Amino acid sequence: MMNRKKTNNQNRNYQKELEKIIGGIGEHPLEEEKPSLLLHACCAPCSSYVLEYLTRFFHITIFYYNPNVTPETEYVKRVQEMKRLIRESGLEQQVSFLEGNYDPERFFAMAKGMEQEPERGIRCYHCYRLRMEEAAIAAARLGADYFTTTLSISPHKNARWINEIGEQLEETYGVRHLPSDFKKRSGYLRSIALSEQYHLYRQNYCGCVFSKQAALKSSL
Repeated sequence: MMNRKKTNNQNRNYQKELEKIIGGIGEHPLEEEKPSLLLHACCAPCSSYVLEYLTRFFHITIFYYNPNVTPETEYVKRVQEMKRLIRESGLEQQVSFLEGNYDPERFFAMAKGMEQEPERGIRCYHCYRLRMEEAAIAAARLGADYFTTTLSISPHKNARWINEIGEQLEETYGVRHLPSDFKKRSGYLRSIALSEQYHLYRQNYCGCVFSKQAALKSSL
């Protein structure tokens, strides 16, 4: 759980751990040597740099599962932008797209009792876990070598929580979690540049109604 003590995780460099795994794959692997990766994607802007970075080393299936996103029109718009990014960045032969169920009631059931929690708090932790667990299940079903999420590219997301959750799910579902802190090495800045290059829709809130309310308050 979130409160368990893992002091050894406090100073871990997840980007270096990722680079070590990539180093084992090699700088220019043959297509048949690339491992498979199920990549949970929260949105096109966050996915842009991650895809640019990882498609050299992995066969990637983008898994779009975000029941936190409301309203449905917003959800549909984000799905369309994700598909457009794959198409316009020329990755259709390298990246496949898998959409999970859109079930916002599942998110609201998870958030019940935590509606007044601040952004970046315990509600967000459980939201990470909700989406990442569905990704781990999908990865196991597909027989993927690894799974991970684009969430760590955001400076507003807790990379330690994300990686701890991933490691817990690895133990449960038997698919290796790919460590990440994609914001490192200017990854977040590169995602902004790519979003401008492809004219991607960049939303001003994470996706849930609570983050939208927080964004509205901060803009007043």
